[in-house]
Amino acid sequence: MYESHWKLSERPFENRNDSKFYYPAETHQASLLKLHYAIENRRSAAVLCGPGGMGKSLLVDALQRQLSETYRPISHVVFPAMNAAQMVRYLVAKMGAGTPATDMESGSTEPHDMAADVLAFERFLQHNLERQRHAVVVVDEAHLLEQYDLLEPLRLLLNLAAIDSSGEAAWTLVLVGQPTLLTHVERYHALDERMGVKCMLNRLLPDETTAYIQHRLRSVGADTEDIFDYPALERIHALTQGIPRRINRLCDLALMVGYAEDRTIIDAEVIDNVHSDLAPANVH
Repeated sequence: MYESHWKLSERPFENRNDSKFYYPAETHQASLLKLHYAIENRRSAAVLCGPGGMGKSLLVDALQRQLSETYRPISHVVFPAMNAAQMVRYLVAKMGAGTPATDMESGSTEPHDMAADVLAFERFLQHNLERQRHAVVVVDEAHLLEQYDLLEPLRLLLNLAAIDSSGEAAWTLVLVGQPTLLTHVERYHALDERMGVKCMLNRLLPDETTAYIQHRLRSVGADTEDIFDYPALERIHALTQGIPRRINRLCDLALMVGYAEDRTIIDAEVIDNVHSDLAPANVH
């Protein structure tokens, strides 16, 4: 709606996994390098943590695009709210490991044979190693794993076909979640010892927030100085605390308000007014 007013090819602050919007902040690049190290050296596991809205999904997407075909298949679990048997069955299906028919498909009322799924997963890993490949499993929202008692089963799965691998394991587990995930992992010493790297995404610094906005705008054919004045950029950082998702939401609405008011530049007053509209009302 506001694109033509600001001479943009598309909306620059959408919260979606689009590679051209990935901004290589120092904290993201450092984490990306560590994850590359863990996977390419065939470590058992790695952790990526950060507050909500820090761009963990965009970073994982960048990682998947950058890894060579040697590190395949890459399976992405985005809904970890399941029990151990369901998780193993899900992984087998995602990997294309030829799981036996599910209870629903077969019409059976007998409990599903978890051992058969574990065996199918192990055979898949052995075949993958024969093809000189190393599998990767990324689990999003991994801070939920503890409440579903999944940390120990996932650790045990790392033992499958490990003896046949040239590294620590036949596959690498990447846990992605909120900062509390680190505490959960550290409580499970056996899993904690398998962690090749631990990455924490830190909030953007003031100059990084400005650079982030510039990167987004340049991706759609504009420059920051043609849209936001410097005090506005300072207010954006102060109000969003350097969290990219918050920056996106605030900037997107500011562009809409600026268009509606036929402004040629967005100043700090506009940012404050927009933030007031976004902030939750006080409940007394």
